[in-house]
This record gives sequence, structure tokens and C-alpha cells, in this order.
Amino acid sequence: MWLLRQRPSLSVFVFLQTLDILTTIIGLRLGAGEASAFIAQLMHLGVVPALMISKIIAVGLVLTALWRNRPRIVVVANLWFAAVVTWNLVLILSQAWRHSVAYAGQ
Repeated sequence: MWLLRQRPSLSVFVFLQTLDILTTIIGLRLGAGEASAFIAQLMHLGVVPALMISKIIAVGLVLTALWRNRPRIVVVANLWFAAVVTWNLVLILSQAWRHSVAYAGQ
């Protein structure tokens, strides 16, 4: 916890990783596809294992950046994952809209 308090961008990173996992799972359950070719290849292991592997890699890269005293890389990663979470939310809303329109048409 000390490290998270010392580096606010690291706290944001952890929050965005959590949101990415949640929004990805929700999107997949609603019928959206996985946009990342890397994650899509890992999906044969299952959704949760694939996401955990990708998050372990992301955390490893961020910790390496911090260890090499490159905190800006964490900021760039946060921007990227904020865009990913936003995209996931757009897909969730569009899938929910499709389901509600299809349900209303019955």
C-alpha cells in the first residue's frame, strides 16, 4: 500500500486494470468480442486466466518502468488503459442497446 500512496499514477493504474477486467468480462458476456489479438489467443485458456496473464504482463511492464525510473511510462499506460476501458464501456452500452431493442421487438 505504501507504494500506491507514493505514486498516484500507480494507484490509477491498479484501478484501471480492475475496470478493464470487469468491463471485459461484462462485454464478453453480452456478446462483444475481444479486440486484442494477443488476449484473443489466450482465450482458449478461459476468460479469467487470459485476463490474469495479460494483467501480470502489464504489471510486470509497469514495475520494470518504475524500477528503471521511467514514471512517464506509467502515465502513458494509464492513458492507454483509460481508452481501453472507455471502449469497453461503449461496447457494453451498444450490446445492451441491441439486447433491449431485440427484446422490445418480440
